[in-house]
Amino acid sequence: MGNKNKTISFRVNEDAFAALQDIAEERDISLSAVFRDYVDLLVEHDGQVEVVPEDELEARGAAGPGGDDGDRTFPPSVEVPKSFIREHERLELEADHLREQLDEYKGYVNDLQDRLEDEEDEVLLLDELDEEDESYQLR
Repeated sequence: MGNKNKTISFRVNEDAFAALQDIAEERDISLSAVFRDYVDLLVEHDGQVEVVPEDELEARGAAGPGGDDGDRTFPPSVEVPKSFIREHERLELEADHLREQLDEYKGYVNDLQDRLEDEEDEVLLLDELDEEDESYQLR
């Protein structure tokens, strides 16, 4: 299967449209390219994108969003120990297993309820009970 392009359409007010056209003209690209670049950036950073005016970005300098050190990037990242990831995966597998068991138990309960409803109309004659080897309890 190939990677097919999809079309996204939405409406914006006239002022926003004019501003977007200006941005596209400044960058000497099409209006569609402005959106493609933004969508690519969103996807690349898993939706964690901060839009900052250029003058504010320059004011922040090399310090990044927090303003304290030059090594910070956006979106921020955190190292997670492998043991945490393994435990998370184990818990996900256990949760899946429990969901499957719950579905099985629900099916079993439904089957029992159906059998009970079918047997409600069944009439047992006391004379016939003596003839059979099965034992019954009266409630």
